[in-house]
Amino acid sequence: MAAATRDAFLGGRVTALQPVAGHHRSGLDAVLLASAFGAETAGEVIDLGAGAGVAGMVLAARAVNCTVTLAERETELVAYAREAANLTENAAFGARLKPVAVDLLDPAARTGSGLIPAAFDHALMNPPFHDEGSVRVSPKAERARAHVLEAGGLDAWFRAASALVKPGGTLAVILPAARLPDLLAGLAGRFGGVALLPIHPRPDDAAIRILARGTKGSRAPLAILPGLKLHAAAGSAFGEAAQAILGDGASLGDVHMSWGALAFPS
Repeated sequence: MAAATRDAFLGGRVTALQPVAGHHRSGLDAVLLASAFGAETAGEVIDLGAGAGVAGMVLAARAVNCTVTLAERETELVAYAREAANLTENAAFGARLKPVAVDLLDPAARTGSGLIPAAFDHALMNPPFHDEGSVRVSPKAERARAHVLEAGGLDAWFRAASALVKPGGTLAVILPAARLPDLLAGLAGRFGGVALLPIHPRPDDAAIRILARGTKGSRAPLAILPGLKLHAAAGSAFGEAAQAILGDGASLGDVHMSWGALAFPS
């Protein structure tokens, strides 16, 4: 494997190994995504397009009654995730991680890798979101694939998630706010009772991300929640709620009243 960094998350509760260059490196989005699930989360969880496993590891560190499959196509990133699972620093949850190399958008590949349809209680994903030709892509093919959508677009990712999550299970996804129409289209007919949480850099800034969680097969209505502000109006420090999530390991349900009032399956 290429050179890697040891990156601490949740104030040191999680240590990830990520390549210095050539691949996507996870950070803020991964921790926010994992915060959609509280400590009560239990059962089988799959992190779709897990990269080096940051989001899934953060969730496993918080929710001691879940096992997390880290599903990723790039074999080098799967190797980093597997090595991180065996680190002494991650001993509290490493045995509950299952890194798997698989092309998630290929149904036959999923089955061949042991990812059985409707086998998972919950899923989380931070998929590629740039359309081909819309941005300048990295010359590194692995990094480009992490950012630019291939055939099937975003809908292919939601189709895979729906195939893997059992009825009544949930999916959490984070995407740029500009992809809201695609997010809603991907969830439609698959996941209902959707909660949308806009994420703003500062109180007066437009949202830059949308975090959503929905329940497979639910007919409950959509809810748009008050946004999460990462920073105060001035200064670079994270706000109290954001710091609790990023540094202290809190979930959204712990720090966001509207999210905490939602009745998601655990």
